[in-house]
Amino acid sequence: MPDLKSQVLADVKSAMKSGEKELLGVLRLISAAFKQHEVDKREDVGDETAVVILTRMGKQRRESIAQFEAGNRDDLAQQERTELEIIQKYLPTQLSEDEMIKEVEAAIHEANAAAMSDMGKVMGLLRSLAGRADMLAISTLVKKKLSP
Repeated sequence: MPDLKSQVLADVKSAMKSGEKELLGVLRLISAAFKQHEVDKREDVGDETAVVILTRMGKQRRESIAQFEAGNRDDLAQQERTELEIIQKYLPTQLSEDEMIKEVEAAIHEANAAAMSDMGKVMGLLRSLAGRADMLAISTLVKKKLSP
């Protein structure tokens, strides 16, 4: 399987050939984010870095959706949802709610966490889930489990 960067570039070409303007626009945004990282950091974008970049882009879209909905701008919120859907196609499969709960409980047990003061230790153990789970949802679950 090709790496994520190569896959995005190949999909840009196919979107150009098929005339899918909306898809092409989002793929170009992704490609530009990869290029920007390469220029800024002077390193090639590997799969791990690509997942971090895509996760960040997804988070930005979710925040924008919330703001546009709060401002009654459903047209812009819908555009952000469309972009988010395309971005998520390149991310690893997301964990389900049950899987996130199991991971959180395992991390709490491993860290011997009993109070909110242990949240940092637990979140440190859960960092590896970034890209496969919404870290805000993970944080919320940890708070819920550790609060009295």
